[in-house]
Formats: sequence, structure tokens, C-alpha cells
Amino acid sequence: MITTIDTAAAVVVRLETVIDASLSRVWDLHTDVNAWPSWQNDITTASASSDGPLAVGSVFHWSTFGLDIDSTVYAIEPGRRILWGGPAHGITGVHEWAFTERNGRTVVQTAESWDGEPVRADRDGMQAALEGSLTAWLAHLKQAAENASR
Repeated sequence: MITTIDTAAAVVVRLETVIDASLSRVWDLHTDVNAWPSWQNDITTASASSDGPLAVGSVFHWSTFGLDIDSTVYAIEPGRRILWGGPAHGITGVHEWAFTERNGRTVVQTAESWDGEPVRADRDGMQAALEGSLTAWLAHLKQAAENASR
């Protein structure tokens, strides 16, 4: 069972941002997979396999930068943490998100690991790609949550 990112993977990125919005608003945006394309222009399609809230074992499908990805939820603590991942195009990715409310704002921490032959063949390029992707994701989440709070 997968409980955290793979800290021994070829590429690991950890980032954090503070969002001027309630934790519930940020959590709801982030875990409504079907709505991702409405606030994240890097994601062209996204759909969860179930109509209810995400749960351990939930699978969701999404497309970003021309890549079709199937992710499985490995762990979830509603309003606090979600861990998902899976293989895509020779890359095994595991992505963790943690949410903490502090003085009416939300601290979002993300960590993701990538491993596999394509990653090991171009560590620097993959590190830059993952860091750019996560930086953009956090910026889109921040913008969407803060705009909705106004």
C-alpha cells in the first residue's frame, strides 16, 4: 500500500503556497476533479469515476499537456490530505497534497515523486517539468480560490 511519495525516486519536488481563502473552499476546489478544467487551463479534461466525494481507491482520468493520465487515490483525510498517483507513459508518479488552515488562510503543501526510465534518462528536464507544473497548479488553485472568496 502506498502511503506517501517515493522519497528515493529520481525526481522529487516539494512546494508550498498560502491562499487567502478558507480551507473548505480550497479543499472543495482541489478535490472536485470534474471541475479542474474550469480553473486550470493546463488540464483539458478531467473526470472522476464516481459521483460522490473522492475516497481511497477512487480513480480519476485527466489530460494535461497532451498526456492522458489515470490516477488512483491512495489515501485521503478530508480537508487535510490527499495522496494519489499511478503510472503514465513510463513514469510512476505519486502526488501528495496537505492543507492547513492558519488565521483564516490556507497553507497548501504539495510533494510529488516521479520515477521510471523516461525520468532517469532526463532527470534535469523532468525535474524542471515537474517543478513548473506544480508551480502552475498552485498558482491556478490560489487564483481560483481567492477569486471565489471575493
